Amino acid sequence: MQRACAPGLNHKLRRDKTGMEKYMETGERVSENGIGVAAANELFERGQQQIGRVIAGQQEPIAQALLTMLCGGHALIEGVPGVAKTLAVKTLARFLGLEFRRVSGTPDMMPADILGTSVFSPKDGEFSFHQGPVFTQFLLTDEVNRMPPRTQAALLEAMEERQVTADGERHVLDDCFTVFATQNPVEFEGTYPLPEAQLDRFLLKIRVEYPELADERLVLERHHAATSGAGLSEAAIEPVAFELLAAARREVRAVRVEPAIFEYLLAVVRRTRSWPSIALGASPRASTSLLLVAKAFAARERRDFVIPDDVKEAALPVLRHRLVLRPEAELEGMDTDRVVRDVLAATQVPK
Repeated sequence: MQRACAPGLNHKLRRDKTGMEKYMETGERVSENGIGVAAANELFERGQQQIGRVIAGQQEPIAQALLTMLCGGHALIEGVPGVAKTLAVKTLARFLGLEFRRVSGTPDMMPADILGTSVFSPKDGEFSFHQGPVFTQFLLTDEVNRMPPRTQAALLEAMEERQVTADGERHVLDDCFTVFATQNPVEFEGTYPLPEAQLDRFLLKIRVEYPELADERLVLERHHAATSGAGLSEAAIEPVAFELLAAARREVRAVRVEPAIFEYLLAVVRRTRSWPSIALGASPRASTSLLLVAKAFAARERRDFVIPDDVKEAALPVLRHRLVLRPEAELEGMDTDRVVRDVLAATQVPK
């Protein structure tokens, strides 16, 4: 039986405007009233510690994966083969104690392979719907760009509305339903690039780079220990209390945002629509995603209010997959990360 996400704790917030002012004056990271920032910070710190027992290094991708879960969104993970993308997602699911399923993208995969299909029962003389792997809490779609467009599109309704419509009947997914999709950026033969409409459904695009020297050495040491029977695996992860995730999500939603932050965030997003090297700027969905992730950054830092630095931190993973560069910009070797940094540098920060 699937388990719905438990409701979070209802935290009470003061409605004064002194929190941000105090932070700007003193640099104090803890909320002035100390309310509504404990669960998110605890989930984040415990997650990095536990997942770090299996994954060497990769602190930033792990942090962004945890932020995706804090926001209740979906994430696209991009990296060359062999950098532990799949292992990291499996370990995250185990840490959160969520039901996990995995599908591997292939060119012959059909929508029914993910969503399920109606099967005729000769005994009953009726059709019954057999649920596919999408009916879970945590779905990993490996090599999502190897699925044909028809199958990629089958995920849209599930990701956006957390439901599946089959044979005219609506099937509701779990409240915790989350998609983590991986793709390889260096192989193009036999792949189907995700269209912009589907990329926009992913809250974050997480890039996984090669590990640092010390981290790669640790990978070798752990692999050697595992082959000798002395190593750790994702099975050694201690799952977090299920209620902590729900409470942390509640805290993120309760983080306050001052009018100046709204104006700054909108200035950043709208500037992408007129930036010379950008052919397609960020959508209004990007604005709401940027706001939500900025609130998650604030809660992670034990603050119940957003500051401009939260927007800056959230901008790269939120916007990098939502912008389309002009051909001449790509010929000059520019990428979306560099353009987003330029946009941030050109946007005035509120005082």
